Parts: sequence; structure tokens; C-alpha cells
Amino acid sequence: MSTEPTRREHVRQRRTRAFVGAFAAVLAVLGVTGLAGAAASSAQGPRVTHVQIDPGAGVAVSGSRLIVTTNQSLEKVDPAQVRVTPATPFTIDTSGRSVGLRFTLPLRDDARYTVRITDVAGRGGGPATTIAEHFRTPPLSAFLLRRSPAGDVIVRTGLTTGTTTTVFRSRHIEDFRATSGHLVVSTLDNAGHAVLLVTDLEGRHQRELPVPGPGTIMSLQAADRGELIGYTFFDADLGSGGTRESALYVASAKDEAATKKPTAVDVPGKEKRVADWRFVPDTDSILVLTYNGTMLLSAADGAGATDLGKGLAIDGIARGASVAVIQKADGMAQIDLTDGKQQPLVAAKEVAGVNGIVTPLPGAHAGTVRPTFVFDDANPDAGVTNLYRVAVDGTATKLYTVGAGDVLMHTCLSPSGRYAAVLVAPHVVDNPYDRYLLPIPRTVETRIIELADGHEVTNLEGFDLSWCQVPPPLVQ
Repeated sequence: MSTEPTRREHVRQRRTRAFVGAFAAVLAVLGVTGLAGAAASSAQGPRVTHVQIDPGAGVAVSGSRLIVTTNQSLEKVDPAQVRVTPATPFTIDTSGRSVGLRFTLPLRDDARYTVRITDVAGRGGGPATTIAEHFRTPPLSAFLLRRSPAGDVIVRTGLTTGTTTTVFRSRHIEDFRATSGHLVVSTLDNAGHAVLLVTDLEGRHQRELPVPGPGTIMSLQAADRGELIGYTFFDADLGSGGTRESALYVASAKDEAATKKPTAVDVPGKEKRVADWRFVPDTDSILVLTYNGTMLLSAADGAGATDLGKGLAIDGIARGASVAVIQKADGMAQIDLTDGKQQPLVAAKEVAGVNGIVTPLPGAHAGTVRPTFVFDDANPDAGVTNLYRVAVDGTATKLYTVGAGDVLMHTCLSPSGRYAAVLVAPHVVDNPYDRYLLPIPRTVETRIIELADGHEVTNLEGFDLSWCQVPPPLVQ
């Protein structure tokens, strides 16, 4: 009998054993290498492998995030371990290999931020380390409306660069608002009925947004996030039975909502007409003031409304704090919209004159910006308006003066509260209003004031700056 098959079998077995042995040796080497790598990683402490931040979004809205990912699972990071420069409020969470900071207020524009996290420890032990990350926010830009007999335009302008670009033109623009991704423009058709046009932020891809019917749109507003807009609507045949008068509607500016009808806000009670209203920053809520003076806080569609008592007007709501400044029959008040608690607004110390609309600064304890009209005793027709920054204890610092003969029409703040946009109608006696549904003097200037020192950064032609949450009133 031949022994050749047996010899071949022995050869195969020896080769198999040799392969298995070599493979095991490789695995052992890899295992040792892996353990050595893990040991080295632990010995070095956590190292940053990825950083996520959108500085552009950070200057526009609150709630932007910095996420730092490391090569190890981390022990929980305490807020005391974190320092942000320039200082800004934040919350922090730790999840697996990542640490996330959420900035609760919009960030300062054109600033270099440093986030330093000390004593960052891995769950596997080893030394703690310090993580330092830097990013720079971009300069602010804003949209502005300019009217003229030749036609109306919406322009985008840089505050420090001085560059201005026209993004939208129309023969007639009543009002507009900018969301995070769209421009929503209120105009009129040939019959004088309201039309809402939506474009991207470059003025392209124009489409029409459905409206409740033939009529008039007023008090156009946009939420800080979510592409949500709202407005009050008046039927064209106002006065006939069953028509809508100052009915509140909300709608989405998102592209996929192009054909959806607006949602009527269900205002509880017998009085459905809305005299004033606001989106509450950083939430999905709205604050509504009805014609009979009832203040209601509810979801955007009106559900779950809470009665907050009586009021005369809503002056503003602070970003990052949900504190509303309200005009009441017995004076100005502040309402914490998280719990409904109310208290009188602290009077400004050593300030004389007639107060205008109060604008709350971002944050719970940042104070307010208040215009005050001062009559000239020698000439009652030639007064000035002083703009003050008022701290929570009433200490007032004068920032800016609008001269005699000019009118301060509107004041609103940049998202971070670094700047005030002051709308001024110069030489008002010789500056007649136009004939729009939202009338504005023929010549208006938007003056950008730095709140730190009252310095006038720039003077822009036009009004309705996109920082502003509401359109300018007829009088300040």
C-alpha cells in the first residue's frame, strides 16, 4: 500500500499548525499593542479628537452648542470646571466621550472665544487633563427695508464692513421678517389685499405663502427658531357679519409647508381679537393680549392657555430669561413667564421725562433700555429724547440723545444685547409719513449704538432691522 497520501496529510497538518501558531502570535502581538495603546492613552489622559461649533448660528440665536469629543469615555464634568471667555452663561452635559456646552444667550459678534475645561478625567482612570478650545464669531449683518417712490427693496448690510447688497425688490413692501433660513415679505396684490412671499436669505426661490383670505396682515413676527411666523389678520369685508378682525394666525416658512394653510390661534374666552402679541424667545409659546386687556400665555396654536391677568400693552420679552415687560393700568410691570410671578418694574433713578417703550436686555438680571422724552421748558415744541440703560436696581446710564426736531420711533436690540438699533425720523416737521398700511416717514435712519459706551457704530438708511421682533409702532 502506498504511503504518499499519509505523507501529504502530515504536510498539511504541519502547515496548518504553523499557520495557527503564526496567527496566534500575530493576535498576541496585536493584543499586546492594543493593551499598550490603551495603557498609553490612559497614561496621557483624554485627548480631543473632534470639535463641533457653528459660530454664525451662535451670534444669531441662543442655544448654540460647542461639542468636544475625546478618545475616552469621560467622568461627568461639573460647570465649575469650565471657564468661557468672554463670559457668557452656559449649561453643560457629559455623554460618553463627549462634553457639550449650550450657550443660553446669543454670543457676542466678532469676538474670539476661549473655552477652558480643567481636570477632565477618563472613566478608565489615569491622569486628568485640561482642554482648551478657541473659536471666533463672525461680524453681525442684518436685513433692512428701504422704501422709495421708485420701488421698495430689502438690503443686507454689514455693520462694520459698510457693504450693502440688495436681496429683494418689489413695487410695494409693507413689512418683512427674517427667519433662520428665509425672508417673509408682506406686500399687496393689485386689489390691495395682503400677499406673503417667501424667499431664501439671498432673495431667491420665491414662492407665495397661503393666507387666510382677502384682507390685511399686520403685526408680522418671526420666532427665534423653527421657521415659525405669525400675524394678525383682518378680512377685507370687515364689518359684515362673521368677518375676522385682528385674528391671530401662525404658519411655517419651511419649503415643505408651502401649500399648508395658516393655523388660527385658538384664543380662549369671548374676546378673540388680539391687540398685541409676541413669540416668547427660546420656547414654542406665545404671549397674547386681547382687546379686553386679558394676557394669555399659550402654545403657538393657543392650546393650554394660562391667564396672566390684565394689561395694556406688551413692551418686550427678554431673550434667555422669558421675562416680559408689560404696561398695566397701575404702571409698568415685569412678569416671569415661567411661573407667572409679577412685580413692578423698578423706576429709573434720577431720570426725568416721559418714558417710551421699555426694551428688556437679554438675561434675567441684565436690566432694560428705556427712551425718555424731555421737554424744553423754553420751547415745548423742541424737546430731546435720551436713551438710558437701566440696571435692575434702577441705576440709569445715559447712552444716546436724539436731538430736538427728530423723533425716536423704535428701539430694538441685537441678539446678544451688544447693540441697540435706534430708529429715528429726522426733521419730523418736514418729513411726512407715506401712505402704507404700516406708515413710515419718508426719511428714516437706523442708528446702531454700542450699549457698553453709547458709541454710534453706524447710521443706516431704512427701517425694520431684522433684529427687531416687531415692526415699528406709529409713536414711541
